[in-house]
Amino acid sequence: MRFKTNLKTSFSLIDLTPLVDVIFLLLIFFIISSDIFPLKSLNIENPTLKKESTPLTSRLLVVMDAQNVLYLGSKKQIIDFSNFKEEVDGEIKRMHSEHPTSQINIVLSVDRKVEYGPFLHLFSLAQESGQPIRLIYQTPEDFPDA
Repeated sequence: MRFKTNLKTSFSLIDLTPLVDVIFLLLIFFIISSDIFPLKSLNIENPTLKKESTPLTSRLLVVMDAQNVLYLGSKKQIIDFSNFKEEVDGEIKRMHSEHPTSQINIVLSVDRKVEYGPFLHLFSLAQESGQPIRLIYQTPEDFPDA
């Protein structure tokens, strides 16, 4: 028995079945290979310290702004160049009484608009204290308007 069809074979139609198969396989691949959890975290156990332990170093912050005004300590006490040595020595003694085993570093934060002369004067006064000195600075990328 032979059936007769009136359909003509058309060469202009594109068969989309292989394309759907490939897209389905890609979808399955990406679902399987992707992480289900948003971020994997590292399991790090930090050491615990006793509450009475003191820091190894303490910082005494000295700030000089663009108008050559000096600020001392975390409370930003305004001081003058003439009594800088006495104020710094008093603050160092206070810090030593709180943490006798810690080493005190003087941290100088100087505005970049301060001229070289006042900076050198501040630096020499800080050196007279006999404590290590650290300077706070920024890289050129941190201030693009320079």
